[in-house]
Amino acid sequence: MGMVVRRLAAAVMVAAVTVLAVQLGGVSGNLVFKVENKFRIGGKERTLSALKAHDDRRRGRILSSVDLPMGGNGHPSETGLYFAKIGLGSPSKDYYVQVDTGSDILWVNCAGCSKCPTKSDLGIELTLFDPAKSETSGEVGCNDDYCISTYDGELPGCKSGIDCQYSVTYGDGSSTSGYFVKDYVQLEQATGNLQTGKLNTSIIFGCGAKQSGDLGSSSEAAVDGILGFGQANSSMLSQLAAAGKVKKEFAHCLDVVKGGGIFAIGDVVSPIVSTTPLVPNMPHYNVNLKAVEVGGDVLQLPTDLFETGGRRGTIIDSGTTLAYLPSDLFNPLLTKIMDRQQGLQLHTVEDQFSCFKFYQNVDDGFPAVKFHFENSLTLTVYPHEYLFLIPEDTWCIGWQNGGVQSHDGKQTILLGDLVLSSKLVVYNMENQTIGWTEYNCSSSIKIMDEKSGAVYSVGAHNISLAFSLTAGRFLTYLSVLFAMLQILCKLN
Repeated sequence: MGMVVRRLAAAVMVAAVTVLAVQLGGVSGNLVFKVENKFRIGGKERTLSALKAHDDRRRGRILSSVDLPMGGNGHPSETGLYFAKIGLGSPSKDYYVQVDTGSDILWVNCAGCSKCPTKSDLGIELTLFDPAKSETSGEVGCNDDYCISTYDGELPGCKSGIDCQYSVTYGDGSSTSGYFVKDYVQLEQATGNLQTGKLNTSIIFGCGAKQSGDLGSSSEAAVDGILGFGQANSSMLSQLAAAGKVKKEFAHCLDVVKGGGIFAIGDVVSPIVSTTPLVPNMPHYNVNLKAVEVGGDVLQLPTDLFETGGRRGTIIDSGTTLAYLPSDLFNPLLTKIMDRQQGLQLHTVEDQFSCFKFYQNVDDGFPAVKFHFENSLTLTVYPHEYLFLIPEDTWCIGWQNGGVQSHDGKQTILLGDLVLSSKLVVYNMENQTIGWTEYNCSSSIKIMDEKSGAVYSVGAHNISLAFSLTAGRFLTYLSVLFAMLQILCKLN
């Protein structure tokens, strides 16, 4: 029985961005990306099974040991959550790529690709990037500094004339492989209040030659590639930061109910965000969890649950929809939550979600859950966030038992959008910290230029948008325009 997660269903929306632009030596460095959501709320429904299946694939990918960890995002779709339009090459052509904080490189499907998707039901036209048809495309050899840095050394058998290759196999069996190229990426540069112009800058990105599994399927969720915002030096953000063009810090705030959102690169000065250290030398955004509290009571948990390393640890991942907990945490947490409503009859929906009938305010009937991290940073998850409503006054539990999902990652705590919604999350790779605060994601934040001290605002507003499908039906999509605002260093 297909049931739409009402909590995630909202009208078609795009967040328009208001920017008080800063001029640095005559250069305005504010960049704007339109980022749209793949989750359909009309027409073909997303089922709870589809939501869970996506997260199962996502966990298989993010928990795998790979050289270049990649993956989609966590909304209930086949391969990803949000996709952004960027330009590549000269002359520039449009490409639609998934936006993902859990992966590193930017890559797109290229001409001659084997088993790359050729069509999508998202209302977008898929395009294969052809380096031979770009006037500014250049090769990246295996002896290039980028390649050596990416692989921590020169690849075996490397010699002049051999491309820098990449090949990744994920835990779910899907894979991507190809080679790196250097070319211009075209971004929207904010030149004033709601005004943008084109900005071209050279970066290195992956040229996909072969895909398999979910990444190679022509489906309603297919896009041209992935834009990673991970920590590795291979990411677009890291390349721009190394060139002295941006600060290696970004923030996102997503209102999954109303659809508004902000995605900004820069030093967030308002609101003030408390932070916790990132665990060093980890491929993902790992943090040190110290305790878990339910309704004011601290759970008594095994000490090794809080260890980091191997398949253990706590990961903040905006690309995962729900939250996955080891059995040693899931079981006592769920028991404590349900203690206040012992008369409820739990039943299973779609063979995997524990649900119940409830006719009152869930925030009054169930306890809040608090995760306590190093440096006294707390992440509070309210009942209306970890419970979601489906038809017929039925509420389902968003916490998932990761211990029974798969062999890999059974002891990993994976905190996704279930706990991150309606919070401003700030990633500071320069200071190796991550922080958050409860926030109205349809309002605005302020970012400061560290050189001039000037402060500007970024605010989100909603406007309507609809896509026309080949069948002639109009399906609405939850869409978000993220402001990606970057401060360019003053040119000498």
